[in-house]
Amino acid sequence: MARIEVPMPQMGESIAEGTVSKWLKQVGDTVERDEPILEISTDKVDAEIPAPSAGILVEVVVEEGETVEVGTVVALIDPEGIALVDTTPDKTLEPDLPSGSKKIIELPDLVEPALVATQTLDVNQSAEERLRTRSTPVVRKIAAEHGIDLANIVGSGHAGRVTKQDIVAFMESSGATEAEDPPTISAARARDGIPIQSEPSSLWDSFYKEVQHPEYQVRPADQVEGMDKMRRLTAEHMVVAKRIAPHVHSFIEIDFSIIDRIRTLSRSRWEAQNARVSYTAFVAWAVSRVLRDFPMVNSVVSGNNIIYRGNVNLGMAVDLNPGLIVPVVHDADHLGLIGIGNKIVDLAGRARARKLMPDEIQGATFTITNPGVLGTVVGLPVIPKGTSAILGIGSIEKRVAVVTDQQTETDVIAIRKRSLFSLGYDHRIVDGADAARFLSALKEMLESFPEDA
Repeated sequence: MARIEVPMPQMGESIAEGTVSKWLKQVGDTVERDEPILEISTDKVDAEIPAPSAGILVEVVVEEGETVEVGTVVALIDPEGIALVDTTPDKTLEPDLPSGSKKIIELPDLVEPALVATQTLDVNQSAEERLRTRSTPVVRKIAAEHGIDLANIVGSGHAGRVTKQDIVAFMESSGATEAEDPPTISAARARDGIPIQSEPSSLWDSFYKEVQHPEYQVRPADQVEGMDKMRRLTAEHMVVAKRIAPHVHSFIEIDFSIIDRIRTLSRSRWEAQNARVSYTAFVAWAVSRVLRDFPMVNSVVSGNNIIYRGNVNLGMAVDLNPGLIVPVVHDADHLGLIGIGNKIVDLAGRARARKLMPDEIQGATFTITNPGVLGTVVGLPVIPKGTSAILGIGSIEKRVAVVTDQQTETDVIAIRKRSLFSLGYDHRIVDGADAARFLSALKEMLESFPEDA
């Protein structure tokens, strides 16, 4: 029986690659079908990948820390548990050629034919030697784009395979990095007769996607630690978000007196239903309704167009301590108060347990973050890319306020539970007046919250 390939899975429609974080099984280990054999991380979620078949793990193709495209084979499983590594030439796949002759191995069709490099290898090479000449599609694409011969790079991967880290280090040491001065790129285009203005997308691709953080001198008392995957992605996303969207913030104060009364009156009923309805659930319910009347706040700028989202999908920021993740309550405007409350609790719990599915952290159209639970009076959150606004909830606490006595219609000083809300918005599409009207509508809904929500 043929060996079973274990590919890098598609963890979401917008995910093109994944990183092998940790191998849970080693070469030679017995695995059961659906037993987790490795952990991967993407820019959306971390996950354990199960074995597609029972057998023996006979080959690990992608080492820990390597990033490969979706569909790339990361391991091989022998369902019959036959020999661990075949060190003899695979004669069934190669024609008989005279000893010492060479065979041209063409790389997969991942880039334009004119950019595809070829390598030569001896037909009498062992399986380990052939493995050394292989690399992931990501590495081959980088090599082709920069005209690099992978045979000139010493690989640090399994059996000498060239990893992404190897080729990046090679480019940095040789000066062949993507951080070349713009005139060099422009000169190359001019040399090829390509007008610079004919390829504006390359500039924007760089502007949106490439993030390089400045480096600083380490002092004797300092401790240096590499960022983990989540922190690196958070850093990159925040830089990109601030590069693109011109951020503006507006504020409003919300009185939670009515919501407090509803929570007190409904507590026993909710407990009987095993429901958990937090202050955040009230805010999410109200936001999902108000967004229907403010489509520009629930939209995104796409080129010279505006995409008005047809769904109200609320991203709910969850503190992982350390780290942050934003699971999404899809179609929140179709859920009742208890439904939203239970959904928020479920997503937050599974987020902290690292058990979210990829589609549960994608598709947000608006985001809510609640730094107030940690005592923050008010915050200025960054708008997640792909959206145009984010709401920050400040601490909800008792404050002295001037209110109007309904019986005497006079102003009196009273103690009320209140919170400061901040709305961060993309000023390309949301005007200050739009933000003010949105916050005013949200304030009115929360301060006159319907008891049948």
